[in-house]
Amino acid sequence: MRIIIFGSTGNIGKPLVLESLALGYIVTAFTRNKKNLKGIQHRNLRAVEGDILDKEAIKEAVKNQDAVICVIGSGRKGTVRSQGTKNIIEGMQSQGVKRLICQSTLGAGDSRGNLNFFWKHIMLGWYLQGAYKDHELQEKYVMESNLKWTLVRPGAFTDGQATGNFRHGFSPDDRTVTLKISKADVAMFLLMQLHTDQYLKKTPGLSY
Repeated sequence: MRIIIFGSTGNIGKPLVLESLALGYIVTAFTRNKKNLKGIQHRNLRAVEGDILDKEAIKEAVKNQDAVICVIGSGRKGTVRSQGTKNIIEGMQSQGVKRLICQSTLGAGDSRGNLNFFWKHIMLGWYLQGAYKDHELQEKYVMESNLKWTLVRPGAFTDGQATGNFRHGFSPDDRTVTLKISKADVAMFLLMQLHTDQYLKKTPGLSY
């Protein structure tokens, strides 16, 4: 299976690239700087340098791919998650690529009484408001597309090793304090969606 990963050098992106290669996928890693993939060498890895705001670059990158995994965040030009996601969706549609697995940050620690909620909406609400709205717009673009999409909403990340002990489908009311899950577990869960329709056009949560 041929997959392209947008956000391939971020907190989730790097574990995602490594896990994909270990599982035998043919991987295209889309990044603004190939140097950020230094140390990752594999015969099934192709690094493509480009900007998610460049529609033509994205259109070319998604050509002949079986699936797209999107874990993009904010970029040097400010909050670009929603616009980048929109460009990816349009590129996929133009090339006939249907399967999109997108990591969202909405729902990750947002329940009232949660420490994350306190920091995101009380202490830093004025600072994060723009980014939060941008993430909402990202989800809107995905949900309104005609793609075979899945939006994954992880809990808080740690640098720990993969545990395989995650659960999914939780509701906001299930959260207590800040949830932790390894980045490698998030990567594995995203890859699992390539071979199941269980969460097709749904937004599973992820925690342990």
